[in-house]
Amino acid sequence: MSGINALILAAGKGTRMISNIPKVLHPICFKPMLWYIITAAQPVSEQQILVVGYGKEQVEDYLNEKFKSDHLTTVFQKQQLGTGHAVKCAKEKLTREHTLVLLGDTPLITEEELKDLVDSHINKDATGTILTVVVDNPERYGRIKRDSDGVVEEIIEETDASSEEKRISEINTGIMIFKTKALLSALEKLDASNNQGEYYLTDVINVLYNKGESILGRSTDKVYRLQGINDRSELAKAEKRMRLEINHQYMQQGVTIQDPDNTYIEPGVSIEEDTTIYPNTVLKGDTRIESFCRLGPDVEIKDSIIGEGTQVEKSKIDSSSLEKHVSIGPYSQIRPTSYIGQDVKIGNFVEVKNSTMGKGSKANHLAYIGDADIGSNVNLGAGTVIVNYDGVRKYRTVIEDNAFVGCNSNLIAPIRIKRKSFVAAGSTITEEVPENSLAIARAKQVNKQDWVLKKKQTET
Repeated sequence: MSGINALILAAGKGTRMISNIPKVLHPICFKPMLWYIITAAQPVSEQQILVVGYGKEQVEDYLNEKFKSDHLTTVFQKQQLGTGHAVKCAKEKLTREHTLVLLGDTPLITEEELKDLVDSHINKDATGTILTVVVDNPERYGRIKRDSDGVVEEIIEETDASSEEKRISEINTGIMIFKTKALLSALEKLDASNNQGEYYLTDVINVLYNKGESILGRSTDKVYRLQGINDRSELAKAEKRMRLEINHQYMQQGVTIQDPDNTYIEPGVSIEEDTTIYPNTVLKGDTRIESFCRLGPDVEIKDSIIGEGTQVEKSKIDSSSLEKHVSIGPYSQIRPTSYIGQDVKIGNFVEVKNSTMGKGSKANHLAYIGDADIGSNVNLGAGTVIVNYDGVRKYRTVIEDNAFVGCNSNLIAPIRIKRKSFVAAGSTITEEVPENSLAIARAKQVNKQDWVLKKKQTET
């Protein structure tokens, strides 16, 4: 939306979090709180400015990694001297007609609430508009004091409120919008003569009111949307609400989630209809789940593509791609940069790393597949280990179509097992196996008659 700055206050440490991580980087559903604020602000503002302070480098590193935008900038508040001081630190950046002030620790706010506030402010040509809520217990919050005409006269902070003022149930959410010129002018009149010795942004309201400016309150009944996060307990409550909202959205789109309370999905994950998700499933990052999949229980998938009709049980998949009708698990791990072809079966206790498996191949149990290119319809028996590392370098293994590797075989890379060849069980293969050949690489069995009896005689 043109003509609007979004100023996000994100400089505080968050002392009650008891953490070396800046409060706004603490995650909810795998994304930092700050991500939700920026994402909600972008559609309703032309420019987003973050006031950073504690953990400045951490916050800016995150922004540079996740938000590559010419419309997003930061300013540094070296000393945290209050919200009014934070806005003054950003005054050179406030070049649009209106300034929307947001808090970096209110991750449940959405574009919908912000757009309603902005539209109301502009349509009524107000100098300032405050987003307010009415609560049963207003303790710790600034009270909204209105005059007889309903115009907001003042916001009174809890520490400065009289006993009568503390009975006011309408509170300030901290989210407000101003005409920028009026805001900057009023900021110059602030002082720190209060119990906290800080410059309150809320004092701007009374300054503007006394000048006869129009200061309105826009009330919402969605109290939970304005929940600020101050400690780990509040973080957990917000996480639960966000998790249920995300899961509800997917269920509305045709996804079956058997236990929404115990299913964990990051915003932005794509899940197609008729997929079923069982408890304790975690879906993160840039993940796409196609239709008719069965995921869980106890599955974690990150940054991966899961093809139609795939089943994953009690397993982990990271940064990999699975084609249609793949079966994974239980207790298997697909590590980064792996490609699993259509109709592949990877059973229990199998690890795949940086490898490809062609259509119809299978490793049903107890195998390690590392740095390998495996063709179609290949069978890897139980206990197959691709020995890809010599202590210095890693090497690739190639197993061509329709090869069969017997159980408890070691394949010492670099090596090639050619088409339709067989590797006998218990072999350690160090050389290329030709097409249509049987490779046997194990010691010849020797039976020593009555060896046990003779050993006992020697011991006595």
